[in-house]
Amino acid sequence: MSTSAETAESSQAPQTPKSSRIPKVPFWVQILAGLALGVLLGWIAKSGDLGWLTSTLEHIGDLFVQLLKLAVAPLVFFAILVSITNLRQVNNAARLATRTLLWFMATSLIAVAIGLAIGLLTHPGAGTGLTPKDGKLPDHAGSWIDFLTGIVPTDIITPFTELNVLQIVFMAAVAGIAALQLGEKAEPVLKVSRSVLELLQKALWWVIRLAPIGTVGLIGNAIATYGWNLIGKYATFTVDIYVGCAIVLFGVYPLLLSTVAKVNPLQFFRGAWPAIQLAFVSRSSVGTMPVTQKVTERLGVPREYASFAVPFGSTTKMDGCASIYPAIAAIFIAQIFDVHLGIGDYILIAFVSVIGSAATAGLTGATVMLTLTLSTLGLPLEGVGLLMAIDPILDMMRTATNVAGQAVIPILVSAKEKILDRDAYASATSIRIGDTEAGTPATPEATPVPAAATAS
Repeated sequence: MSTSAETAESSQAPQTPKSSRIPKVPFWVQILAGLALGVLLGWIAKSGDLGWLTSTLEHIGDLFVQLLKLAVAPLVFFAILVSITNLRQVNNAARLATRTLLWFMATSLIAVAIGLAIGLLTHPGAGTGLTPKDGKLPDHAGSWIDFLTGIVPTDIITPFTELNVLQIVFMAAVAGIAALQLGEKAEPVLKVSRSVLELLQKALWWVIRLAPIGTVGLIGNAIATYGWNLIGKYATFTVDIYVGCAIVLFGVYPLLLSTVAKVNPLQFFRGAWPAIQLAFVSRSSVGTMPVTQKVTERLGVPREYASFAVPFGSTTKMDGCASIYPAIAAIFIAQIFDVHLGIGDYILIAFVSVIGSAATAGLTGATVMLTLTLSTLGLPLEGVGLLMAIDPILDMMRTATNVAGQAVIPILVSAKEKILDRDAYASATSIRIGDTEAGTPATPEATPVPAAATAS
C-alpha cells in the first residue's frame, strides 16, 4: 500500500520541464556584437582595399536607414495628431504643454553653453591641417526666411514625398487642434488615426529588430569609408562633440532628475537605455520615437501626456544636433577660416540653438541647423563641407543625447505636476526591449536589465 501511495504521490508531483529553447540573446548584446563586427569588417575592408565589402556594408546600412525613414512621414503625422487630441484627457493640458516647451528651451540653453565653453577651451580648428580650400558649399543652405516660410506647405502631398518633417508637424498640429474643436464629430477620424498609428508602430518594430544587422553596415561603412586617418584630422572636434554630449547626457540630465524630479538618475538610464542605444545606432530621433515613448511611459509618465511630449520632442528637442554640435562647429569653422567671433556672435549661436532646433526635424544629420547657424553668423557655408565627411561618426552620439533629452523632460514636467508614477519609475529596471514593443503590456516580472544595457 505504501508503495502504491508513494507512486501516486510522485505522479502528482510537478515535473521540472526540460528547457529545449535556445536562450534569448539580450538586445543590447546583439547591438554590441553588431558594433564590434562592424568595426572589424570596416577595418578589414579599409586595410585590404576590398571595394566589394565596403559596398556591401554601405548597402546594408542604407537599407536599414531607408526602412526607418519609410515610416517617418505617416508616423510623425499620426503621432502628433493623436498626441494633441490625447491632451484633452489630461488636466491642465495647456500648462503641461507650456512647461514642456519651456524645459525644452532651458535645457537647450544649457547644452549650447556647454558646447561654447568646450569649443573656446579646446580650439578644435587649430592644428588640423585643414584649410578653406578643403571646404565646399552645401547643396542646400538654411536661412531664417526659408525656415519661417518653409513651415507652411504649398500642398498636402509634397511634404510626405519630400519628407519635410517640419511641414508634416504643422499639418498634424492643425488637424489635431481642429479635431479638438470638433469634439465628438471628429471621433471616427481619430479612431482610424489611432489604428493607423498602432499599425505603423508595429511595422517599425519589425525594422527595429533588424538594428543589430543595420549596426554592422552603418559602423562598418563609416570605418571603411573614412578610416582612422581622416578621423585623426578631426580628433579634437570629434572628442569635443562626444565630451559635450556626454556631459549633458551623464551630467546635466542626472542632475536635473535628482534635483528637480527628485528621482534616482540610475533608474532613468536602466529604463531609457533601449531608446538611447537605438538612437545611437539608427541616428534618427523619429525612428526611435516608438521606443522612446514606451520607455517614458514605463518610467511613470502618464500615457496621455507621454503621447504628446515624446512625438513633440522627437521633432523639436535636439540638444545634441541643435545645441552642442552647431556651437562647437561654428567655433571650428571660424578658426579654419580665420574669422574672429565676439560676444555678440556667441549670443546669436545660443539664440539660434534655442529657437531654431525644430529645423533639425528629427532626421539623421544636422546640416540644416548648421547652415542656419553659419548664415546667421555670416560664416562661410563652405565650412559645412569640411564637416560632412565626419558627420556620421558625430551623429550617433548627438542623436543618443537628443533622445535621452526627449525622455528626461516628460519626467521632469510630470514630477513637478505631481502626476509621475514614482512606483513605476522605481521598478523601471525591469524594462526589456521585447517588453517595449507596441501593444505589449507592462510586466513587472520581466527579467532585470543591467544599468548599461538593452534599443532609433
